[in-house]
Amino acid sequence: MSDLLRAPAEIKYAEELEWLESIDDNPKPFSWRLSPKMVRLFILGSERSDGLDREISQKWYGDRSFVERSIVTLASDRGLLLIGDPGTGKSWLAELLSAAICRNSTLVVQGTAGTTEDHIKYSWNVSMVIAKGQSRESMIPSPIMTAMESGAIGRFEELTRSTSDVQDALISILSEKYISVPELDSDSIVFAKPGFSIIATANSRDRGVNDLSSALKRRFNFVRIPVVTNKKSEVEIVRFRTEELLRRHQIELEVPPTLLDVLLQSFADLRVSAAAAGSDDEKLESALSTAEQIGVLEDAVLHSNFFGDRALTARTLASSLVGSLARREPEDLAILNKYLHGVVEPRSKEEGGSWPEFLEGGRDAIATLS
Repeated sequence: MSDLLRAPAEIKYAEELEWLESIDDNPKPFSWRLSPKMVRLFILGSERSDGLDREISQKWYGDRSFVERSIVTLASDRGLLLIGDPGTGKSWLAELLSAAICRNSTLVVQGTAGTTEDHIKYSWNVSMVIAKGQSRESMIPSPIMTAMESGAIGRFEELTRSTSDVQDALISILSEKYISVPELDSDSIVFAKPGFSIIATANSRDRGVNDLSSALKRRFNFVRIPVVTNKKSEVEIVRFRTEELLRRHQIELEVPPTLLDVLLQSFADLRVSAAAAGSDDEKLESALSTAEQIGVLEDAVLHSNFFGDRALTARTLASSLVGSLARREPEDLAILNKYLHGVVEPRSKEEGGSWPEFLEGGRDAIATLS
């Protein structure tokens, strides 16, 4: 695992998954490696009432009902569509579900405007076709077809980014559970094995890009993942991800709780401002998600480690926030400048603490970018 920049969940948590499978005596659907109860426990972490001999870490933070509904859907013959704003953990939940159920989260199709039907069905090895003709050996199965043949979970990221033709190709796969290969005279149908399903994700901000047809919607169970606004949950998520970053880079740097509070309060303030804005020009282009908070903190931590005094400061945090959220110039800079003067400046006078240094760092960063 140390040789991988980012190990998939089934490798990263391999020892934990093996242990859970060894003690799992609950009923398992199809060819699942873990029972639904153990899948939930792997994702949400163990509690004292579970009576386990070891602690299982929590890996996804959100309402347990979202996880339970997702698991129940995958135990049926319907696809699962995780939909929500950017940075709400849809892809991470899909990866964890796949890792726990079939120990393979890498059978992924990335939806884009350039995704074709071949990407979800099959293509051909041209040199083998020229040499030996079309056969099963010269066929290149898509990740979805591979999932069908092995009874595993296939993933389709950003489904609404792909065109309607590509989306429609999923309808027969989800309903008929096979793919026809008309180029072959024999062995021309690839049937799905028990356990096959599809987890798709969709960005709710992409509504209107390539809306799903009613036929495709009927073949998915929708689970809507909201933006995390609970402060306690956000602290846990940000701390969890930041600790992972520090371990990966072998960095020994403490994130003071006071600065974590400053970061969370800043995002909360900016969300309130965005909700009250009268037009898109008055909103930051950023979704202000938990994932973006993590990005701001990671940037500040790495900058402090490589170019600072190996100690995170409010000035560095403010500079990272401005640099990460100012994507449009001058609109986003104007919004951030208004926030610093209208909210942070009065707060720094009233509360003191890290806020004056945060204010100064933010002003300097805006001046540099202006």
